[in-house]
Formats: sequence, C-alpha cells, structure tokens
Amino acid sequence: MDTAAADRALELMRSSVRATLGPEVVAGLGGFAGLWDATRLKDYRHPVLATSTDGVGTKLAIAQAMDIHETVGYDLVGMVVDDIVATGAKPLFMTDYIATGKIDPAKIARLVGGVAAACAATGVALIGGETAEHPGVMRAEEYDIAGAAVGVVERDEILGPGRVTQGDVVVGLASSGLHSNGFSLVRAVVRDLAWDYARHVPEFGRTLGEELLEPTRLYANSVLALAGALGGGLHGIAHVTGGGLAANLARVLPPGLGAVVSRASWPVPAVFHLLHDAGRLPWADLERALNMGVGMAVVVAAEAVQPALATLAAGGEQAAPIGRVVTVADVRAAAAERRIPAEELVSGAKGVAGGAVLLTDSYQE
Repeated sequence: MDTAAADRALELMRSSVRATLGPEVVAGLGGFAGLWDATRLKDYRHPVLATSTDGVGTKLAIAQAMDIHETVGYDLVGMVVDDIVATGAKPLFMTDYIATGKIDPAKIARLVGGVAAACAATGVALIGGETAEHPGVMRAEEYDIAGAAVGVVERDEILGPGRVTQGDVVVGLASSGLHSNGFSLVRAVVRDLAWDYARHVPEFGRTLGEELLEPTRLYANSVLALAGALGGGLHGIAHVTGGGLAANLARVLPPGLGAVVSRASWPVPAVFHLLHDAGRLPWADLERALNMGVGMAVVVAAEAVQPALATLAAGGEQAAPIGRVVTVADVRAAAAERRIPAEELVSGAKGVAGGAVLLTDSYQE
C-alpha cells in the first residue's frame, strides 16, 4: 500500500470531516477507532441503538466513467442513514470504507468530502473510516465505497408494523431521481442503446450521466421533524430502495393488512419514462427495481394527513397521499375488481412476513 498517498488523502479530507464533528466526538481522525461520548444518551428513558450498513452499488461505475466523485457520498449517506430513520431513530455517527486499485489522494478526498457534506447536512458525525489499496484485484482507477451508521430511539417509540392500523394513509415523498438502486438494469439499458454518458438529453436539460448521478435525496431531517410533529400519529416509514415501493412498503405492514396504492397519485420523473420508452422495459419490471419517483413512504393516522403534509412541505419535501391501509381481503377484492392478477400483489418482501401491497392505475404521463 502507498502509505504516503494514504496520508496525503487523509490530510486533504481532514477539514471536510472535521466539519461533521461535535463535542460528543472524543477523538478526531487517525485513531484506531472512532470514539463517541455515550453520556449524550443519559436523557433517554430507554435508549435502543439502531445500526445499518450499505454501499452505493454499480452507480459507482457511472461516477468513475464521468470522473464525478462528490455526489456518491450523498448516495452512501442516504442509503445508510435513512434506513436508520425508518425505525424512528435519530442517526448519530457514521464510518466509511473505500477500496481502490490505487490510492489517488485527490479522488479519495472528493469521495470523502461528499460523504462528509451529506453527514453534515443530516447532523451525523463522520467519526472514522478506512481506505485500502487492492492492486491486482481492482484496476487503478476503480473503487468501491461502503459505510455504516448508528442511531438511537426510545424503545417505546420504535416504528414498525405493530403500529400500523386499518384506515392509515400512505404518504409518498418525492425522490430526486433513481437514487442508488437498480443501476445494473439502468446500465444495461444504456449499453443496449449504445448511448454515451456525455449525451445531452433534452428531457433532462443536461447529460445522461449527470442525470443518472443525481444524488440520493436525504430525508432524515424532514422525517425526524415529522415524528416530532405527529408523535403517535406517525406509524411507519418505508425507505424505498431495492425492490421498489411495493416491496419496501410491505415490510412495514403487519400480516392481515395491506395497502392499495395508486400510481396516478404522484408525478414520475422523466428518467423513468426514458427507461420505459427508450429501453422498452415494462413498467412492472422497472417498479420491481426502482423507486419510480417515491423515495420514502410514511404511514400516518388518517387524522394526521394534513399536519403531515404541512410539516413535510415546511421541510422542503414534495409529498402527497398515495394509498390507504386496508385488510388483505380488501386488497384482494380491489385486485379482483380491477382484474389485476393475484401474482401482482407484493408481500413477504426481503424475508419479512408482512402485509400485501397492490399498485393500481397508470403512472402520470
């Protein structure tokens, strides 16, 4: 390993990382482990720690092709931190890991700078990380990045299927685009079309690569504000990642209940229409891999819908009611009424024996 290059990268990233550190962080960069003062939790009645880990996936191939490395840090933080928020927990601190064929100090600093900026935007301390060279395994210009974070929530405020009841309303929060899932499919479409990432796309008003690299929207602040405003009126949160809206919403519904969601209730960004039209992909295939314009869904009590929409709008979110929680029998009846095959009901996603979700109607043009 080129230790001189690693040390140079550390120096270049130091100021951006330091901006995320508060007084609860005991030590700065360079230690064997990050240290965080847990006495901050002393005011919790029954604190429960939440943790999550994730990466950015094959979206990194586009970042490397475009030589744009700052935005994927937002993708990493969004994927990890918003999973923690989905439990109702407040994220506290994060660490990252970068593997590369050869350490390029400036590139590594750009990567970590993006992670640090996203951490600062969500109130998360970036307390440690690791950069490793893998010569002979990865090409010199290649890299992968992953991270893990820890949050905290009161035990009696943990969100999950047990809080969701019949009559609740599903509110969808607009995504910023593709976020960080389904890029193997996206890259296959681009390859089949023989399009260059530098190609200008009129529907986007920018290049294809710039559109695909639009960073994941960070929902943590808005959703935590929503939890504070609604209290017990917020029953569940689904972070829409791999598997799409239906599969992830099903994870926060209890057995016996389901949700009927109308595709016509939110605008679908142009990038999804392009994949459907130019890529000749059925909507069903896209919605099993992509967020289709809804990056997070919250399940709220019926009487809390308007306060929820007002709070989310104040936080800069575009949100709208997109569905309602009903019994599974009602979900099946809705499918039969619309002549939707039973196999299009989504349930039991990602190993969770949850509720059922039915997507109805057509996407907005």
